[in-house]
Amino acid sequence: MKTFGFHSEARAEFQEAAFYYESQQEGLGRRFVDAVWEAAQKVIDRPLLYREIEPGIRQCRVPRFPFGVIYRLKEETIEILAVMHLRRKPGYWKSRKKRH
Repeated sequence: MKTFGFHSEARAEFQEAAFYYESQQEGLGRRFVDAVWEAAQKVIDRPLLYREIEPGIRQCRVPRFPFGVIYRLKEETIEILAVMHLRRKPGYWKSRKKRH
């Protein structure tokens, strides 16, 4: 089984979205976090199942929220490049693809 990790900017945007949802309604931020973890678990279980949006980059929709988990497979891990709102600024995360 592969493990996964967040690109630092993906982790920050994930946290920002969770704080935003929590500020809108108590408990909504927690539901958002749970939905993202659910999507991440689906990716871990079946990483090749989801649509390739660019060569080597795939997207899994986050249940019940207008977000997608953008990820790529690396040697032993799955790297989450973005937790992206699907209706805003598509492609903003592409600079994160550069390997360090």
